[in-house]
Amino acid sequence: MKQTDLSTAYGLIHLPAKVALAVTEKPQGGYNLITIEWFMRTSIQPPMFAISIGHTRFSHECLQQNRFFNLVFPSVEMKDLCALAGSTTGREIDKMEYGKVRYFPGKLHKIPVLEDAVAVFECEIVTQVRSGDHTIFVGEIKYCWADKEKKLLVYTME
Repeated sequence: MKQTDLSTAYGLIHLPAKVALAVTEKPQGGYNLITIEWFMRTSIQPPMFAISIGHTRFSHECLQQNRFFNLVFPSVEMKDLCALAGSTTGREIDKMEYGKVRYFPGKLHKIPVLEDAVAVFECEIVTQVRSGDHTIFVGEIKYCWADKEKKLLVYTME
């Protein structure tokens, strides 16, 4: 063990990584997707997830105005959609349409439940914390969906 720079240390612990998608409602209507790696369970009772979104991201603006999100755990079939959602901005394209996303309206605020996912958690934001150049949004899980036949996507750089 020896002292090293931050990027080297991060590189050693980064992969493989679970990735997720957050589905948000756009301020003018419609829906947006963002690929995220920074998420975690934060409470058993009530059940909660936290997601961390950069201040410059369109999804950050969406979450500030519409206090709901769906946390989506993608299947391996959703790899291309995750790449699209993580490399484009919803300010310029409709990722749901461009990615040909199959979904149905959720029970909580009608945020889309993505049909090809392993699991989807419908969340209502209960608090948020500024953390450097990101905001951590904590959402209480109101409804959840799952498909036991799907295989979870894990990011490995391959």
